[in-house]
Amino acid sequence: MNDLVKLTARQAVDLLKNKKVSPLELIDAALERIEETDGAINALPTICADRARHHARQIMDAPSDDSSPRGQLYGLPLAIKDLKDVAGVRSTKGSLIYADHVPETSDRLVTNIESRGGIVLAKSNTPEFGAGANTFNDVFVRDQPLPNRRLI
Repeated sequence: MNDLVKLTARQAVDLLKNKKVSPLELIDAALERIEETDGAINALPTICADRARHHARQIMDAPSDDSSPRGQLYGLPLAIKDLKDVAGVRSTKGSLIYADHVPETSDRLVTNIESRGGIVLAKSNTPEFGAGANTFNDVFVRDQPLPNRRLI
């Protein structure tokens, strides 16, 4: 296992801000771990790696002098609950009604996270409309092959 996935968020952001690790390295480490484990746990049914890498490159290409502030989440890859819209990423709310919904704009929570340097890498599973204490829904059934488990 890649040791980067063992870091706390604070440790990761500290390494990112000090350029000891790049957002792309953290994304790759997270994707590797997702590949190893998610088949059994079905936690992250929608992966948006291309979008995350694009956002990471924007962060990495931004001026890094002391006059340009870096957000609290600077370069940190994370997952957003599938209850919140992420622009260009399938956002189902765990319901067949929204099974193919791809919003053009992100929820305010997502835009706030991204404005602080967070990088959306995946959508985390949810019960339908968030009603319940489990993550079972008819959109992302663990035993279903693609296309119900999509990489975006």
